[in-house]
Amino acid sequence: MKYIGIQTQKQRNNIRSLLLLFLFPCLVVGLTYLFCLLGAYYFISSQESLSYEMNVAAFSNGMFTQIAPYVLGGTALWFLFAYFYNTRIICQATGSHPLERKGNKRVYNLVENLCMSQGMKMPQINVINDSSLNAFASGINDRTYTVTLSTGIIEKLNDDELEGVIAHELSHIRNRDVRLLIVSIVFVGIFAMLAQICFRMLLHAPRNVSGKQNKNNGGGVILLLLLAVVVAAIGYFFSTLMRFAISRKREYLADAGAAEMTKKPYALATALRKIAADPDIEAVTREDVAQLFIEHPGHQAKSKLSGLSGLFATHPPIRKRIEVLEQF
Repeated sequence: MKYIGIQTQKQRNNIRSLLLLFLFPCLVVGLTYLFCLLGAYYFISSQESLSYEMNVAAFSNGMFTQIAPYVLGGTALWFLFAYFYNTRIICQATGSHPLERKGNKRVYNLVENLCMSQGMKMPQINVINDSSLNAFASGINDRTYTVTLSTGIIEKLNDDELEGVIAHELSHIRNRDVRLLIVSIVFVGIFAMLAQICFRMLLHAPRNVSGKQNKNNGGGVILLLLLAVVVAAIGYFFSTLMRFAISRKREYLADAGAAEMTKKPYALATALRKIAADPDIEAVTREDVAQLFIEHPGHQAKSKLSGLSGLFATHPPIRKRIEVLEQF
């Protein structure tokens, strides 16, 4: 097999990831039009006086023109809020807080030495009070970049192993993976929230209506809400697959970056074995935040689902990651 350098791999992954991210807004527009098309089909088919052939396209185009600006505007506002407040949201979701330098000089020394060797600005260091072993990087710029470690991973790994884990997370920051992943997480969250809102509206839609006209109106509302749920669910499904593809590709690259940074691939391989035995952080219940970790919390419990061609796995199998590291 032809050898591909780390810089070439990074460039290829960046192009593929940017392409995947470009597909998110395209998916929003496409699904909005699909909803308009289905809504137009239902409305015109229920009006006997209207010509189906002449009016479906025109009606759906008109509906799309009217609602698309609101959908795209609302999506943009939602995206901007989540994008700029992601650090606070992630800290609340994980229960993390700043790690004090005075009592944790070992961790700070490891991070500072790695950053100086790479010419990187030192990120903030946070800690999660949990005995399990896990870590992640987050942030969108130098002011918000953060490496978060659990107390378990600090206490149970030796210096070489912990250095490998920190180098992995710094590689995510250096490669701008964290910014890209946060963007993809926001888009997936938009589809998830839309599906949830439409589903709740469907559950509370009026069903006990009297009169032919009222029954038709009530049935129309329920059908449109059902269509909205289906369309949002489709968007959530495909956007989730895109997000998983971004995450999987970049985990291998971050492992390679850590091996290059520390010159000790065996140390990260050993750390991954220990992490795989106990990666579950109790405070982490949100799926979107869980995928930021070096090993997905709860990943083993979902191994059967993740085995479906790897489509639903946020991370490549840790066994394969270890095998790749052992080849360095």
